Parts: sequence; structure tokens; C-alpha cells
Amino acid sequence: MARGWKCRWHTEVVFSLTRHTVAAIERRIAAACRLESDIHRILDWPRGIRAGRREPGMAHDFSRTRIGKGEARFSAAKRAFERWAMFDLGWVRVANANAAICLDQIVAVEAHTLGLWTLNLSRIVRVVDSATTFGFIYATSKLHVEQGEERFRLEFDLETGEVWYELEAVSRPRASLARLGFPITRAFQKRFARESHERMRQVGE
Repeated sequence: MARGWKCRWHTEVVFSLTRHTVAAIERRIAAACRLESDIHRILDWPRGIRAGRREPGMAHDFSRTRIGKGEARFSAAKRAFERWAMFDLGWVRVANANAAICLDQIVAVEAHTLGLWTLNLSRIVRVVDSATTFGFIYATSKLHVEQGEERFRLEFDLETGEVWYELEAVSRPRASLARLGFPITRAFQKRFARESHERMRQVGE
């Protein structure tokens, strides 16, 4: 059994000294399915924070990268999204990689930073799939070191043929360790965004 610290808002282990087992991941996902989000909807589609919804102490990040050109490139990027390639960074992954991008889907993101493993559970609260855009918004559950929402969006510009990848997030620390190490947490959030954009640029090259 993985050793870890239990956080006051829930009995599940959030930080662990060893990687989570398949059984532990499945238990966490099952637990998250029973939990409601404890945060009001913040992010809107296609972008932007809903008026009056950004709560005190929440950081806001937005980044947008051109990842290619053409309909084939857009299709390849959609397929990459569906296999969670934007999380496939070595130190981060979606632990339930067979999960579909659909409403109410629980997404289990595992990260390994500073010698600690975390498994963070979020619920997809919006999905958009059209001829020119594809993506989703997920909201963190109580089984997440952060509290907030994140939007992952692909856009195909019909006029220019350019394909864009956008990330937008609002969050604040939930876990005590995350609050104590807030500057470090922010550094890893920025690292994730930077490497996720680079990963999506590589798709289909």
C-alpha cells in the first residue's frame, strides 16, 4: 500500500511516496463519481471567466499556440486529445487513459513532482465537438490538490486553415502542502502548460 498523508477534507490519500496502484486508482475514481463539485462554474466557452465567478485567491492562466495547419492536422489533434496526449509528459499522465471525453467523465491525472506522487480527480462539465472546435472543461473534485476549472480547446480557423490549441485555468490550492508551496505549485502549473503546448505541436509532425 502506498504511504501518504491524509488531508483533512477527505480520508483519501492525496500525496504519496510511491506510485498509485491500479486498484488504488480505481478506488479513487469510484469515490470521485460519488462526489459533487464544491465550486461554482467559472469558465465559459469558448473562453473567459464568467462575470463575478472568479473567487478570491484564484490564479488565472491562459495560453494559445498554433500547432499546425489544415483539416488533417485538426483531425490529428482531435485524435490526440481523445488519447489524452496533451497530458503525456513523462511526469504527468491521465491514469485512466481509456476514459472518453464526455460529460460527467472522471479524469484521473497523476503527477510526480519533488519525489511525491499525486492523483487528482476532476469531472468533465462541458464538451464541445463541431467542425471547427473540439474540447472540454473539467472541474476539480474534492479529491484534487487544487480547486478550480480548466479548459482544453482545439480550434480550426476556416479562413486561414490554422489549428490552435488553447489552455485556460483558474485555480487555488486546496491541500495544505499545495498552499505552503504555492510558488512551487505555480511553477509546475506553468511547466505543464508549456510542455503540453509543445506536446500538441509534435502531434502529427
